[in-house]
Amino acid sequence: MLTQLKRVLVGNPLETAAQSHERLDKKTALAVFSSDALSSVAYATEEMLVHLVPAGIIAFSSSLWLGIGIAVLLMIVTISYRQTITAYPSGGGSYIVASDNLGTLAGLIAGGALLIDYILTVAVSISSGVSQLISLVEPLRDYRIEICVIGIVILTLANLRGIRESGAIFSLPTYFFVTIILLTLGYGFYKQFTGNIQPLVLSDNLMGPHEQSFSPFGTEAMTAFLLMGAFASGCSALTGVEAISNGVPAFRKPEPHNARVTMVWMAGLLLVMFAGITWFAHKYGARPQFNETVISQIGRGIWGRTTGSETGFPKVMHGMLQISTAAILLVAANTSYADFPRLMSLLARDGFLPRQFSSLGDRLVFSNGILFLSVAAALLVIGFDGSVTNLIPLYAVGVFLSFTLSQSGMVLRWLRLKTKGWQLNLVVNAVGAIATGIVLIINGTTKFKEGAWLVVICIPILVLIFTAINRHYKGVAKQLSLEGFSKPVPLENNVIVLVSSLHRGTVKALEYAKSIAPGKVRALYIEFEHEHEKTERLQERWQQWEPDVPLDIEISKYRSLLRPVLRYVDRIEAERNDDILTIILPEFIPARIWEYALHNQTAFFLKGALLFRRNKIVISVPYHLER
Repeated sequence: MLTQLKRVLVGNPLETAAQSHERLDKKTALAVFSSDALSSVAYATEEMLVHLVPAGIIAFSSSLWLGIGIAVLLMIVTISYRQTITAYPSGGGSYIVASDNLGTLAGLIAGGALLIDYILTVAVSISSGVSQLISLVEPLRDYRIEICVIGIVILTLANLRGIRESGAIFSLPTYFFVTIILLTLGYGFYKQFTGNIQPLVLSDNLMGPHEQSFSPFGTEAMTAFLLMGAFASGCSALTGVEAISNGVPAFRKPEPHNARVTMVWMAGLLLVMFAGITWFAHKYGARPQFNETVISQIGRGIWGRTTGSETGFPKVMHGMLQISTAAILLVAANTSYADFPRLMSLLARDGFLPRQFSSLGDRLVFSNGILFLSVAAALLVIGFDGSVTNLIPLYAVGVFLSFTLSQSGMVLRWLRLKTKGWQLNLVVNAVGAIATGIVLIINGTTKFKEGAWLVVICIPILVLIFTAINRHYKGVAKQLSLEGFSKPVPLENNVIVLVSSLHRGTVKALEYAKSIAPGKVRALYIEFEHEHEKTERLQERWQQWEPDVPLDIEISKYRSLLRPVLRYVDRIEAERNDDILTIILPEFIPARIWEYALHNQTAFFLKGALLFRRNKIVISVPYHLER
């Protein structure tokens, strides 16, 4: 039943040979790897304005200059990552670049920062998308967390079906959003050139950092620190830019060329949309409000839906803007679902995460990584109440830390290899490293008290976990190595069969025991107090069915099964000088899963207790029951 349900939800397994057919063309890849970056325009400008609110409406005029700075930074990062794609066509992004050029520790820091970034991407995108829905349908506000979790479940199921299939599913919302935004901005510029722009009439109750209420006249001076905080929040527009460089192997051949072209498309669209939204937020006097997002305000202003009661074309276009924005934000997390499991597989391949994360699932995707990402993001959404403003401070530090390490690694690569044209490449990546490093410092200082401290703590913890896992794998490999190991002499084996009564399952287990250790089989029965008559009946039947196997009786005075078994095993081991002691557990297997709940799980607990004892082999001999 569970297998059939899995096939309905996820689909039939794909052959390994079909992996080449799961590659993405440029149009689908743009939707898969760029939805995060493109969707960030829906909240980047608003988050920048939110952090200017304490200085009052007059501070909003500085958003244009901050926007120009962010646009320049976007172009620098884009050019830098094009260089990374050329140098590392196998993908891996910041983790591979930093590991190769700066050392293992730097690579692990970059990898940990990216993993945190991808989890936050899902949480922020889903939360922001639900906020857009709430702007359109206010009664949904009471169900914000539930809608967020449902969105994560839908994304999980779609991505478990395979990257090509999920890409086809999510291409429509991405291109729908891009089309509506470009139409909105185009019509906005037409209205500006014809002198038909009127500032919006909005309430004076402004939403500031941590969703606090502020006066439009402000409560703080417009300091450099406040401007840096706003700039750092606006830099959330750059989140997801590195995704294409991480997922180069997912492109169709020639992979590097297609990835570079897709990155240019993404950067161009992102630049136009972010600049346009920031410009019209200034022209229309958009403000961070509790009950309406900035992008919704801009849409109302451009399409002429000023009172909220109009019908016809303005209402339809404003509604389409809100729906498309909510859709892109909900599917923007798909970028993380494409890159997070792939990064985990690389870390697992190198021995820094459990090996399970390096295995492909039925649909040729890293299923374990997808499930881990979904659970982590859902917990984050619940923990931070689905608030974009509360999540954003955690968001930017990891992003720009990985940016800086990647670009610094590329600088060292050009200095080391000095390939053709290395001087120009060096300058490009050096500028990228300096620019992203400065933004990293700004983010770290301005957002530290707002929640960035949590990321600063989590990254070292992740690195310690990576190194501990790697140390374990290296220790296992060393102990399992045949180097310096002499072939052992034939082993002496004695077998103990644990019995609770004499039935068909017990007889089958005893026959199996005789086959692996003829003449060296003993049976053990645990007698509880006041059950002596039951023991006598067992001994009588035992002489009829198994007279050649000694039956030992251990009495349990404290109603415990485990302690007498372990005590008996220790005594047998002390009496005999055998190399191996095998303990066999007869088990009957119910025909239906739910019937397991009707029986105790004694064998399970016995296996757990005996498994960690040296020179003990525990074998379950199943007896399958019919329906």
